[in-house]
Amino acid sequence: MLPLKRVAAIHDISGFGKCSLTVALPVLSAAGIETCPVPTAILSTHTGGFTGFTYRDLTDDLPAYIQHWQKLALHFDAIYSGFLGSKQQIDILRAFCKQFRKQDTLVFVDPVMGDNGKLYSIYTPEICTEMKKLAAEADILAPNMTEAAFLLDIPYKAGPYNESYIQEILTGLLALGAKTAVLTGVWLEESHLGAAAMSRNTNKAIYAFSPKVSGMFHGTGDVFSSILLAAILNNCSLEVSTTIAVDLTYDAITITKEIGTAPREGVAFERILPALINRLHLK
Repeated sequence: MLPLKRVAAIHDISGFGKCSLTVALPVLSAAGIETCPVPTAILSTHTGGFTGFTYRDLTDDLPAYIQHWQKLALHFDAIYSGFLGSKQQIDILRAFCKQFRKQDTLVFVDPVMGDNGKLYSIYTPEICTEMKKLAAEADILAPNMTEAAFLLDIPYKAGPYNESYIQEILTGLLALGAKTAVLTGVWLEESHLGAAAMSRNTNKAIYAFSPKVSGMFHGTGDVFSSILLAAILNNCSLEVSTTIAVDLTYDAITITKEIGTAPREGVAFERILPALINRLHLK
């Protein structure tokens, strides 16, 4: 048997409300991937739909944490970034990539900055500018439509979209320097929602859709990105990986509605982990 692949997952931890590391760790682990967390912040809950949450910024802890890993000469098959709470953390992550990226290391950047046309409260234009520099280093860049608009300095459009517009967005994201762009929140008609992806070597967009479910469900971006990375690291093609991520994110949302979980608590991704294992043909 081959050794486990290893991912450095650079995200925050929210104690309640499934997102970030509390999604990435179980999803990647279920896919047979060793997952090493680099926590950027610790929160009592995530910030969507909750008030009064605690927030501890771990920026000052990161240099020594990473230096210890350097002394251990750790190797990573992928570096996976999500929520970064400050400009300094983006700088630290860019340095992390330089220190740990080898020829066979995949850099996956989910540029968590906002949704529904608005930036999250902590994000400033300066942080958005730094995020563009990080995007330039990505092998795979996976923004939603809002984040893509801010990365490209264009007005946000709510949709529905047409294929020429999506192609334009993907082309712009690749022009930032990313090798592959995967765009979420894509819909061409009222009844379906999904993702579009394109790589530099093909210059042709591929699409994956599922039926649209009414409502706002927190943490779905983290579920999608974690499944996408899990599939890619299990040697699935970009098209197959995107399809699996769309399908299983949809399944998690529908299960969440069926069991009556409040949307702010995150989706019931735990219930789709057996399906992920089956889709990846793991034993």
